[in-house]
Amino acid sequence: MPSSSGSKSNLKIVHIHVWDKDNKGDHAIVLAVQELLRARFKGCRISNFPMTVLRDGTAAELKKINNADYVVIGGGGIFYSYFLPYSRKFIKGITKPIIIFGAGYIREVGAPALSRESASSVAVLAKQAALVGVRDHNTKRFLEDNGVPGAKIKVIGDPAVLLKSKRPVGFKLSMSQGHPIRIGLNLNYSGWLGFGRWREDILAAYRSVAAYFQKECGRPSGPGLEIYYLKHHPGEDNIYPALGIADLRIVDRPAAEQKYIYGQLDLVVGMMLHAGVLAFGAGTPEVSVAYDLRNHSFAEFIGRPELVVDLDRLKKRELLKIVKRVFARRSAYRRLFRRKAGTIRKIQIAFLNKIKKI
Repeated sequence: MPSSSGSKSNLKIVHIHVWDKDNKGDHAIVLAVQELLRARFKGCRISNFPMTVLRDGTAAELKKINNADYVVIGGGGIFYSYFLPYSRKFIKGITKPIIIFGAGYIREVGAPALSRESASSVAVLAKQAALVGVRDHNTKRFLEDNGVPGAKIKVIGDPAVLLKSKRPVGFKLSMSQGHPIRIGLNLNYSGWLGFGRWREDILAAYRSVAAYFQKECGRPSGPGLEIYYLKHHPGEDNIYPALGIADLRIVDRPAAEQKYIYGQLDLVVGMMLHAGVLAFGAGTPEVSVAYDLRNHSFAEFIGRPELVVDLDRLKKRELLKIVKRVFARRSAYRRLFRRKAGTIRKIQIAFLNKIKKI
């Protein structure tokens, strides 16, 4: 029964989510969602199931899911061809209230649109859900285009924005005296098949950014410079050496510690969506190279579409142009980000409070 504070003692929650601890973004989402659930529902017990259960689940798994009080699905890019189509039969077999929390739609550059079967299976899940919270307006539009009533869909943002930072132990950020400029870089080499086509343009654009800061900050009269590579996926070991940046420091910490380090940087240039999400949540401006619709979707959601550059603009040195503008206004962006993150926290807490009314 609900307590007077709105929390529920011994509540059983099934959490269906992307099961990839090697990907910092995916892991950050799971950690953040479960932090929020435990904060709102003291003493709750959470059972984990992979997203693939909605496509390939067995009768035994369905029985376990139906033993819970609620089924929370997401967040992250769960509306993605890799997980689809969902099994309509399995979804219809879920008898407990379904809450979609911070879910997103993924479509990489060069990828075909979802098949009709896949898209309609997403709509089946959303229509059955008691609450639908998505991470951006584009995901809401995707659901509406597939027949889900817009009034049912709440845009609540990405839960990973709210992941609690943790100060790393045994990691010294600064290797130089004073207060050097700290720039973070991130590439997507986690399985996107289109990287090869754009490889040289991407690497050249990143090198130009590094060269600019080396010239401006690394001279004897400058503040000093440290460039960090922010690793989000093991596959990136196969690409960041190709940048050829001298004294590049590799940061590969657990998600909460990685977020703390993001907060100590002056600017991040990234590709992986959660390079931007964690930077934003930590209050650090980030310029995103868009390999996927979701890069634009996140920038639109936070009201900062100017922070994204498309791949076909890299040859025109558009990345460096944007980086210069954002770096010059980095203090203003920090204030804007912190204010928006506070709004997202309020929205997500309000969304969670609706669960007890189901």
